Amino acid sequence: MHIGITGTRDGGTLDALYTLRAVLSALQPTWLHHGDCVGVDSEAHTNCRSMSPKTKIHSHPPVNSLYRAHRDADEESVPKEYLERNQDIVDVSCLLIAIPKTVTEEKRSGTWSTVRYAIRRGIPVMLICPNGDIEWL
Repeated sequence: MHIGITGTRDGGTLDALYTLRAVLSALQPTWLHHGDCVGVDSEAHTNCRSMSPKTKIHSHPPVNSLYRAHRDADEESVPKEYLERNQDIVDVSCLLIAIPKTVTEEKRSGTWSTVRYAIRRGIPVMLICPNGDIEWL
C-alpha cells in the first residue's frame, strides 16, 4: 500500500500526531510518500522509521529548499515545484493522509490544494483534524 502524506509545515498538534501514529501502525504501508518539508512530512517520516522498518519512504522534495527537511529516504525524486510534486505524491498513492493547520479549507494552502487534487483524481483522503478526529473526504 502506497500512502501519501500532506500537511502543515508548522507541524501537527499532539492529538493529530497521536492519531497519525495509530493510523500508520494499523495500516503498515509498504511505501510512505511525502514532500520532504519541515512539519508534518518530517513528523510522518520519523513515525514510520520508528514503528515499521519495513515501510519504505519516498521523498518528493521541492525545488525551493527553504522549508525542506532533508530527511534520509529510501528513494528521492528529482526536486519539483510545490504543486507539481504534490500532484506526484497523489498520483502514486492509494490513500492521502492530510493534516492541515485548520479544518476550514483554505484557497492558498498547499495542503488543501493537494487534498482538492486527490479528490478530483478519486483518491480517498483521510483528514486528521487538529483535535485528532478523522474525517473522510
